[in-house]
Amino acid sequence: MEKERHVLVIFPHPDDEAFGVSGTISLHIDNGTPVTYACLTLGEMGRNMGNPPFATRETLPKIRKEELEEAARVLGIRDLRMLGYRDKTVEFEDEEMLANRLGAIIGETNPSLIITFYPGYAVHPDHDATGAAVIRAVKELPADKRPKVHCVAFSNNCEEEIGQADVVNDVSAVIDRKIAAIKAHASQTQLMAANMEESIKNQDPEVLARMYKERFWTYKI
Repeated sequence: MEKERHVLVIFPHPDDEAFGVSGTISLHIDNGTPVTYACLTLGEMGRNMGNPPFATRETLPKIRKEELEEAARVLGIRDLRMLGYRDKTVEFEDEEMLANRLGAIIGETNPSLIITFYPGYAVHPDHDATGAAVIRAVKELPADKRPKVHCVAFSNNCEEEIGQADVVNDVSAVIDRKIAAIKAHASQTQLMAANMEESIKNQDPEVLARMYKERFWTYKI
């Protein structure tokens, strides 16, 4: 993995960082690279309340904030920013204003790599809107000042339309940390994490392939 100056992760929800990129975050941190995570919302509209339920609609924002902080602690992220947008409404934010805010964070942290969602190929409207605002912010930079942008895509048509991922990181060396980050989001992942852990223990090839390899598409700007 290439040594980066600074990695900036931008996703809309707590737990977006855990499933697809927490292994990559861990590898960068182990490599001595500072990582900033800008999380747009607290995921307060999430439908999961734990299994068995331990959250309510009223307590979920506080619980998810604490889960996000725990996931960041597990991964070693020292710069966690919660931007205070409302869950499931990012798509309705003024894109220019959102891009300007993200652009300010990009300008401050001066990353050599940004990790976000691939707009149009990330399934959830908040994911697509976040990725689009990031791309818009990066386009505002002079060409020689733009960081690389590695995007996460998982829509059914993504490989058909944008091809195969061009960056695949083997995160098997930090799989314990990845699982711990997923488990930190207990209100959303409790049962899933237990099943995942059991599948890894049983060497389920499909789960191993999904968990040990993190795939990214470099966005051409």
